[in-house]
Amino acid sequence: MITHATPLADWVVVLPVVLCLLGGALLLMLRTVLRVQPWIAAVVLLAVLVCDAVLFERVLNAGPLSMTMGNWPPPFGISFTADVMGAGFALAAAFVALAVLLYMQMDTPESAVRDGIYPLVLLLVAGVSGAFLTGDLFNLYVWFEVMLIASFGLIVLAGHPLQLDGAVKYGILNFLATTLFLAALGLLYGTLGTLNMADIIGAARRADLTSLTAIAALFALAFGMKAAVFPVNAWLPASYHTPPAAISALMGALLTKVGVYAFLRTLVMLLPDARDVLAPAITVIAIATMILGPLSAVAETNLRRAVGFILIGGIGIVVSAVPQSQISAIFGAQVYVFHAIVTLAALYLVAGLIETATGAVDSRQMSGLFAANSVLSLLFLLLVLAVSGVPPFLGFWPKLLLLQGFIADGNWLLVFSLLLNALLTLIAGTRLWSRIFWRPGPAAGTPVLPQGIGAVVLLTGTIVVLGLWPSLLMRAGAVAAADVLDPARYISAVGLSP
Repeated sequence: MITHATPLADWVVVLPVVLCLLGGALLLMLRTVLRVQPWIAAVVLLAVLVCDAVLFERVLNAGPLSMTMGNWPPPFGISFTADVMGAGFALAAAFVALAVLLYMQMDTPESAVRDGIYPLVLLLVAGVSGAFLTGDLFNLYVWFEVMLIASFGLIVLAGHPLQLDGAVKYGILNFLATTLFLAALGLLYGTLGTLNMADIIGAARRADLTSLTAIAALFALAFGMKAAVFPVNAWLPASYHTPPAAISALMGALLTKVGVYAFLRTLVMLLPDARDVLAPAITVIAIATMILGPLSAVAETNLRRAVGFILIGGIGIVVSAVPQSQISAIFGAQVYVFHAIVTLAALYLVAGLIETATGAVDSRQMSGLFAANSVLSLLFLLLVLAVSGVPPFLGFWPKLLLLQGFIADGNWLLVFSLLLNALLTLIAGTRLWSRIFWRPGPAAGTPVLPQGIGAVVLLTGTIVVLGLWPSLLMRAGAVAAADVLDPARYISAVGLSP
């Protein structure tokens, strides 16, 4: 064992998870005191956001940070290792969770508070943070299970038949994905003798490529199901629209992003040679996902289901970068994930506000809302432009980087697919906007509370500001991509030799 004490400053790498778990436990103990639940949850998430911001600043300027549990020497102990990619995604997740918590003050009934919605939210954020910050693949599996338990509980909380139906589909397919993940872990451990991410990098270079390719394919299937890539994505449009809008936003923003994060971490950083063998298959799957997602959104009339299909198209965009050799493609994929975490949360929340204002979930039953709520109209339109990648919004920059990478590799099919995705997403979004807001009809005027509008304005403002001044995000993305493609700093931070 390592005998020296861990510096106090290094504990910041585990604090986001610890705070969420302790906060959730405290809320369970105070479950009968309903009025304090949202306040405690807000304080915990604010503390997590501060910790993530400190961690992000540290790894951006000083390189990856690692802490091994129990002071065991790596690779024997379970390590938490933060680099710019993991810390940046964790920061975005905490920010979105805090905004969603603000929105929840508008439409969370007392019964949901009594049933434990706030402890479940903190448990979900703990799982997401743990997944982004862990340096051990088995520990990543543990955090996947934590997320599955929390998200399943959030879906079924009100107990409506539609929610139960969606939860069954969500639970079964995600349980299958985690089972495949566990099987892949067992095979990888049997092949390499380690599950520490930093140790896997070196061990994989000496292992049989055929065996590693088969294991990588199993990882790709498991993470593909988690990320909702075609054709294993039927669970997402069947479930994400069933809970309240705040829960849809939290799940849509975070859960699939952990899946694509695992794609980037495992196939690009840990098993790059096996990824190269699988590249043609991954490319075909990515193209199908990025086109069929928004194409389905064009035909969909249920507002939040349409947002779910737009989300799926974005997953295809990230996966399309996985087989690429250009740093700009990986750079673009990482920035896109950050953008999607914020933008999809805002889009789900504004969809919830529209449903509140109209009293309907089907866009065919919505009309004339512009006259009643022009602010809501503007927010929805801005988010449609942002998610489509129209400049100067945040979504433009990652798509530009991806196009540069695809062109440099001479992959014109991906260039065409990415542009088609943007066009179809724009068509789907503007079609919904014109139907809901611009089409003549009775002015729907059920008021929405300022907490809901405030949460959407906060997220939309972030998208606009980062789109207009993207320098910090571009710098972080460049460092993150370099560390994923050349993980020498990551390995050294854990205490191993590159």
